[in-house]
Parts: sequence; structure tokens; C-alpha cells
Amino acid sequence: MKFTFVSGNVGLDLAGTVGHRRGARIDLLPAPADLARWTVAAGLLDDEPPVTMEDLAGAKALREAIYRLATGDSFDPADLGTLNRAAVPALPAVALTEDGPVRSGDLPAALSAAARAAIDLLGGPEAALIRECEASPCTRLFVDTSQRRTRRWCDMRGCGNRAKAAAFRARHA
Repeated sequence: MKFTFVSGNVGLDLAGTVGHRRGARIDLLPAPADLARWTVAAGLLDDEPPVTMEDLAGAKALREAIYRLATGDSFDPADLGTLNRAAVPALPAVALTEDGPVRSGDLPAALSAAARAAIDLLGGPEAALIRECEASPCTRLFVDTSQRRTRRWCDMRGCGNRAKAAAFRARHA
């Protein structure tokens, strides 16, 4: 399974580990090992941390809380509690070596980094720039940092390209 990081915020990227939310959902984190791989792919840790089924359930609860907070009109207290509790643990340790930066820590540290990124986004001015991809059936959220704030797709190489190709085919059919 390949992870995609196009949201512009690691918290939204965690929420994006579920695809097609309004249809046949695709869960990119079906097993603890997938969550461990995601922490490395997201650049939060350099080595996969141990992950239990209980850890996975907690990460999925965080993922869903972030999604609901980012798409809702108001903040649900239960979702705020989930997000705020996840942000409490210390962040991953970062050290500079001759080979470059090294990020180390456990799963709570990695999820804390994702939760804090979501808190900074949802509590700041960029919250107004959160969009949902317009390509059907994609439901990925992203921060629209385009110059005119008119970005329509989570990723031009994927969803945007498919949408434009479909429009081209429809015009020439």
C-alpha cells in the first residue's frame, strides 16, 4: 500500500489514510504494521515503531476526529478531547548527524506531531483554506495555498489529471 502526502499538513495526511469516505471506504491503515510504515513515510520517524492493535485503534480515532473537526461547522467536544490528548506526548527527538537529521521516538510521539500539526492548522488562519478534493470519489482534505485559492483537487498528478482527462474525453465524444 502506498501512502500519499499531498494535503499540506501531516494531520490532514493522517485523515487522508481513508479514501472514498462516502462510498466504498478504503482504509490504508488496516493493520498495526501499516501505521508503523505510515509514521516513517510521513517523515515523523526514521524507524518503524512497535504498534499494537490498541495503538491502531487510538490512531484511527485520532484520524477520524481530525477529519470531523476539519470538515465540521463547529468543534465537537469529544473530537477536541481526542485531538488534544493525542498532542500531549513529547514530540519525536531530532538530532543532526553527519548523514543528516535523525528522527526517533515511539508511536505516541509521532501521533503527537500529527495532532499538533492539526491543532496549529485548525486553530489558525489557514483553517479557512481547508478544502475537500472535488474529484469523485476522492474525499481527501488539503490546504489550498494556491495563489488565487482556487485549487480543486488534492493532487494534480492524480485526481486533477483524471478529472481533466475525463473532461477532455467528454468534450470530444
